[in-house]
Amino acid sequence: MKTIVTVQDAVTAFADFMEPTNAELDAIEQEMPVILADVELLDAQIITLDRIPTELDNRRLRRARRRALAARIALANRTAAATLPGGAA
Repeated sequence: MKTIVTVQDAVTAFADFMEPTNAELDAIEQEMPVILADVELLDAQIITLDRIPTELDNRRLRRARRRALAARIALANRTAAATLPGGAA
């Protein structure tokens, strides 16, 4: 009969190294408005999957697309401003 050995030690041995770093958490925090806008856009798209979109649905989709685009533009502008030398924008 073979013995069954758990791999718990092997799995959790690197748990400290698998956590996100502070820099990664900061990057996620900066991208959070884009993530939330994309979730809102997906919600609006999911609502219209099983039916013909009404005028209200169309407005909701347009608004969600605009918010997602605005969030991406704001993130790109913040990133570009942070990478320019001398702080010039």
